[in-house]
Amino acid sequence: MTASRDETYRLAIDDSEELSVPHIAMVSIPFHGHVNPSAEVVRELVRRGHRVTYANDPSFAEAVTSLGAELKPYASTLPPAETHDDLDPIAQLTMFLDDAIAMLPQLRAAYAEDRPDLFLYDIAGAPARLLAEQWGIPSVQLSPTYVAWDGYEDEMAPMVEAMRADPRGAAYYDRFTEWLTAEGSSTTDSMAFQGRPDHALVLIPRALQPNADRVNPAVYDFVGPVLGDRSSQGTWTRPAGAGKVLLVSLGSAFTNHPEFYRRCVAAFGSLPGWHTVLQIGRAVDPAELGDVPESVELHPWVPQLSVLEQADAFLTHAGMGGSSEGLYCGTPMIAAPQAADQFANAEQLAALGVARVVESATVTAGELREHLLALTADPEVAARSERLKHDVRAEGGVTRAADLIEKMVG
Repeated sequence: MTASRDETYRLAIDDSEELSVPHIAMVSIPFHGHVNPSAEVVRELVRRGHRVTYANDPSFAEAVTSLGAELKPYASTLPPAETHDDLDPIAQLTMFLDDAIAMLPQLRAAYAEDRPDLFLYDIAGAPARLLAEQWGIPSVQLSPTYVAWDGYEDEMAPMVEAMRADPRGAAYYDRFTEWLTAEGSSTTDSMAFQGRPDHALVLIPRALQPNADRVNPAVYDFVGPVLGDRSSQGTWTRPAGAGKVLLVSLGSAFTNHPEFYRRCVAAFGSLPGWHTVLQIGRAVDPAELGDVPESVELHPWVPQLSVLEQADAFLTHAGMGGSSEGLYCGTPMIAAPQAADQFANAEQLAALGVARVVESATVTAGELREHLLALTADPEVAARSERLKHDVRAEGGVTRAADLIEKMVG
């Protein structure tokens, strides 16, 4: 049976439309902290009908395909994330440079016969920027953390000089420059290559960005946290008798602190009208916490956003994800930073007037209780939290991120 002229025409149109679907390529590394922040952007682009490929290690195949993207596998040289804390900054930077150098030829081979219309890349997927420049393809960085501001390099100069004083640091910078030069990059400065993209979408609230007034708006678009539908992670229901709810969570990587959790139980367990949700991680045995009252729930993991949307306060390690979600939900916070950018986040939250900062190793149960009651009784804290909640949501999240990307692919 032969197709009619109308059917033939329709099939030709359908084929033409399929061929014209933009191909967007995302590049990242096999760590949840580098995949999760932009995951909903990828999912939304797929939902809108774009063809999205995703270059990552095969160990993240399920995470990639669950977003609707097609995996472009490359073999990462990075060791497991839990081993990184034992490395000093120079060793960590060298480790990521090794991976970038190994990644580039694999990206080139993966996309040689399937060139995308646009490269999106995580801050650790910067070889995509180099390949995009070589092929004349636009690229956009998706930054899950702070971005550079005017004067950033000058302010970082003492740190760079100190690293260069170490022979390992000098070798790192020299090797980075040699690699960029050999690949014909338009910039051979490592800080500029990584920190000065042609265009970037910033996936954090502008309120958390240091020196936000000095960030170039022609390059950086703050779209805020891209949270999406997390119902697949489970939900949490506020108990009927709970007057107020406190969530205590030190994230996923810095959770082995049974003594701190004991102080939290002592601080909040007998507090009239309060119900506490305490995430203790998988390394802590609940028995280590002793007798826990019914007003305290213990969990190895909780669907954090679901709890925060119903909580009245949040004791957090001030990681970028937790800090962003706390602002998104308008929840006053007690910040107990553990490492990395958490200290800067904690200080910024305090400067915004929506948090108090504590030292988890030394803060007493009495001090924790005092901070909680003072924060949640202060009408100015409530007003600032509500205003910041509005500002963060107005940044647009996944919808605005996808809109901006679509403008770049025409």
